[in-house]
Amino acid sequence: MTAHVQIRPSGREFSVDGNESLLEAALQAGLALEYGCSIGSCGKCKARILSGQVHRTRHSDYALTAAEKTAGVVLMCCHTAVGDLVIEAHEAHGAADMPLQDIEARVKSVNPIADDIRLLHLQTPRTNRLRFLAGQSVSLELAGGLTACCPVASCPCDDRNLQFHIRRRAGDAFSERVFEGLKSADTVRVEGPRGEFVLNEESHRPLIFIACETGFAPIKSLVEHAMALDAAETLHLYWIASGKSGRYLDNLCRSWSDALDNFRYTPLTADAALPDEAVMQGALRQVLQDHPRLDGCDVYVAGPKWLANVAEFLLLDHGLPRAQLFVNALEH
Repeated sequence: MTAHVQIRPSGREFSVDGNESLLEAALQAGLALEYGCSIGSCGKCKARILSGQVHRTRHSDYALTAAEKTAGVVLMCCHTAVGDLVIEAHEAHGAADMPLQDIEARVKSVNPIADDIRLLHLQTPRTNRLRFLAGQSVSLELAGGLTACCPVASCPCDDRNLQFHIRRRAGDAFSERVFEGLKSADTVRVEGPRGEFVLNEESHRPLIFIACETGFAPIKSLVEHAMALDAAETLHLYWIASGKSGRYLDNLCRSWSDALDNFRYTPLTADAALPDEAVMQGALRQVLQDHPRLDGCDVYVAGPKWLANVAEFLLLDHGLPRAQLFVNALEH
């Protein structure tokens, strides 16, 4: 059975299939609800039932007050919908609504996705998951105090499994440890989230994503979140890299394009011999050919600082309104 749920006061909606919890279903739909442990211990995922009925799916250690019970308050992580529901719940509306968290995660795996890039998969404790918005970054600290600020490459809908794309760089002790010394079950301290590079969920304009090199990591998170929301009319991803190997998850992007009618993927190869401005001008020519009216789109750009800054200047110069441009200029 599928139940339809509407959240007040935002009016956002999501569906609950079978016996999944209200919280699980909302996160899968891309909604940024307030929650904590996800197992009924902290009480942060309270919601008030305005109409409809729910069914308890798990025991809760958190005790609601008599007044809360009388008012129809339940924990979303412990209840599912019996039928269609209208609930009142708190949602995050931007980066400022995300609390700074400090979590001890464990290494699930470190796998090569290119000769010089590793996919670092961290898993948080079941009772202490990371709340973040797609596109945000966190600070990772390894044993011995090695740290790096890394964009999360995974979707907030799977808040316990965090992915990062780590590029090996000469003289970078953090990346060397990831490549050579980090093992499964090692502890990694995760602090965050940080950053304003997040999706404008109030806009329903077509979305253009421009990823430069490993700027694909935060773009991937945004794309997956936009897919979960299913709000944008169209999504178009451009990935600029020097050579096909630079587009290290090219097959994933092609699978999105094959599976979704409203998603397009355009890989662009950068000539490493050209200056940054020439590279971005060439890429922008393709973007403008596909989207002559940039003022009707929201554009998200992520990549190394020197490329992202050039892209920002050129896009604004071609008439894209500043409020519709979102840039993540990465330090590496």
